[in-house]
Amino acid sequence: MQSDKTPQGHEDYMRLAIALSQKNVEQGGGGPFGAVIVKDGEIIAQSSNAVTSSNDPTAHAEVSAIRLAAKALNSFDLSGCVIYTSCEPCPMCLGAIYWSRISKIFFANTREDAEAIGFDDKLIYEEINRPMSERQLPAEQVLHSEALEVFQSWKQETNKTHY
Repeated sequence: MQSDKTPQGHEDYMRLAIALSQKNVEQGGGGPFGAVIVKDGEIIAQSSNAVTSSNDPTAHAEVSAIRLAAKALNSFDLSGCVIYTSCEPCPMCLGAIYWSRISKIFFANTREDAEAIGFDDKLIYEEINRPMSERQLPAEQVLHSEALEVFQSWKQETNKTHY
């Protein structure tokens, strides 16, 4: 396998992500999405969407690949890794990519392409920008002071792993 630093390498990894998405369509595993995570020219993890086959709304290709990569590398920090995904990541996947510290995203289809076949993330992007009080999904704060005590305990804890 060629290094992910070369254009040909990028195309090879993206073709694999696209092939995973096509295979998923053919096998009825879930949506038409695939993702590959590469580090130092080596494929660390690959996955396709399994939302409907696993009844897990978080089983998007990118999130599943991140879980597999973190397990393979025995680390929650995927710095230095690159993700190749057959479609621009949705807000959930984008958040997971940021939290995992993946260094770069390559994508093929756009969110507009996904919307054209029935996968519309526009509402979520719009909702994130609205104040909580104006969102469609009601949210209400409860027991703030009690929960804040736990945060203070965390802040004072000296034996913790920062992430």
